[in-house]
Amino acid sequence: MKQLTKAEEEVMQVLWKLEKSNVAGVIDELPEPKPAYNTVSTIIRILESKGFVDHEKEGKGYLYFPVVKKSDYSNQSINKLVEGYFQGSFKSMVSFFMKKNEMSLSELESILNEIKKDKK
Repeated sequence: MKQLTKAEEEVMQVLWKLEKSNVAGVIDELPEPKPAYNTVSTIIRILESKGFVDHEKEGKGYLYFPVVKKSDYSNQSINKLVEGYFQGSFKSMVSFFMKKNEMSLSELESILNEIKKDKK
């Protein structure tokens, strides 16, 4: 799976949220200052060429929708982060975030309990 630029990822976040939208609908969800219509349209076409988005005809225009799940992209991005900055060690990553974010042991225990619940 290809990595997305910041602008592409921002548009994908909107499409994941909306599930299906035209270009104008995507622009409405983006923060100020709003990008130009042609800019967003171009980003969506790039996302289509990368295999992240597809479209269906609606009247004279198109509705765009994600074909890559947010969870799949998130998982790939996290794995790349761990490989690039933590030598593939999730333990190192968790340790780093605990130290930098002053996470308490009770917060870590809470996270571990959530993980244990999800594995059952």
